[in-house]
Amino acid sequence: MIEVQHLSKKYGSRWAIKDLNFSVERNEVLGFLGPNAAGKTTTMRIITGFLAPTSGTVLVDGLDVSEEPLKVKRKIGYLPENPPLYNDMVVESVLEFACEIRDVPAGKRAQAVEQALEKAALKEVRGRLIGHLSKGYRQRVGIAQALVHDPDLLILDEPTVGLDPKQIIEIRELIKSLGQSHTVILSTHILSEASALCPRIIVINEGKSVAVDSQKSLSRRLAGADRVLVEVKGPRDEVIGELRRIPGIKGISAEPNGKHPRLLIDVPHDADIRESVFFAMADKGWPILELRKVAMSLEEVFLKLTASESDKVSDVEAGSSEKAPEVQADLAEKDRTDTGGMD
Repeated sequence: MIEVQHLSKKYGSRWAIKDLNFSVERNEVLGFLGPNAAGKTTTMRIITGFLAPTSGTVLVDGLDVSEEPLKVKRKIGYLPENPPLYNDMVVESVLEFACEIRDVPAGKRAQAVEQALEKAALKEVRGRLIGHLSKGYRQRVGIAQALVHDPDLLILDEPTVGLDPKQIIEIRELIKSLGQSHTVILSTHILSEASALCPRIIVINEGKSVAVDSQKSLSRRLAGADRVLVEVKGPRDEVIGELRRIPGIKGISAEPNGKHPRLLIDVPHDADIRESVFFAMADKGWPILELRKVAMSLEEVFLKLTASESDKVSDVEAGSSEKAPEVQADLAEKDRTDTGGMD
C-alpha cells in the first residue's frame, strides 16, 4: 500500500529525516514511534502531500505523492494531533462539508456521512455543536472527517492524546475495527497503545529508521537471549543458587522487593529450560507460583533503539550491557498508559 524509498527532508542545514525506507501492507496497522524531533510528523506530512521531500519518493497504492498529489490525497484520511474542527458547526454539517471538499459525488454524500457517523459511533451527537462536545467526541469527529470519503489509508497522529481512560479504550476499539478495512499508520506517545494495536512497528531516531519489525522479533533480537520468568516460594539466595546449576543459563536478575523470589532468567535463543526449572524446584520442595516465557517490553525496546551513542558507551563502560533488566520491567503485558512524555 505504501512504499517509502530513500526519503529525506532538510530544513536549512538540519536534516529532519534522512534516507528513510519502509513499507506498509494493505489493511495493516503500523505503529510509528520515535523520540522528540525524530522526524515522525515530517514523514507523515510528506506522505499526505502537505510537505515536499528534499529527495526520495513516496508511493501510495502505486502513485507517486510528488507527481500525482491529488490522486494520492483522495486515497488518504488524515487526523492531525489537534483536529481542525469548527466549534460553531454541528457534527453532521462538518461531515457534509468534509464530503464537499473531498469531492464525494453529491448523490453519495448522505450515505457517506451516515457511514462515517456509524463507524465513529457519533449518531447520538450528530446534531450537537462541535464546541459543546467532550474531547473524546471531538477526536471521534476528527476520525470521522478523515474517513468520510472512504480512503484506503488512514494516518492518525496521537489519536488518544488528552483523553480519559474510558475514552482511550473507546478510541482504541475504533482503531482496531478500522484496521480491518483500512491501512492505518498510527503515531503515538503511549507505548502500550502501540503494543496493543500494532502488529508491526517502525522506530525512527534522529531522522533515520532504526527498526521495522514486530515487537516480539525486536525483543528477541535486542535481548540477545530468550527469557523465562519464575516466581518461587522458597529462600531467595538458595533458589538462585539452584537455578545457577541448570546448564545453559546466561544470567539471572531478581526483583528487589516481593514476598517470594521473582526472577528473570536469560537463556540462549530457542532453549527451553522450564522443565529443568520445575524439577530443580520440586527436588527442593519449593512450590513454583509462576513460570513462563517473557519478552522485552516495548518500553525497553524503544529505549534501547533510541539510546544516544554516549548512552551506549556509558552502558558498556559500566558493564550494564551484560546484565539482564530487572523483572519489574518485564510486565509489558499490563496496559500502562502513563508512559507519555516521549514524542
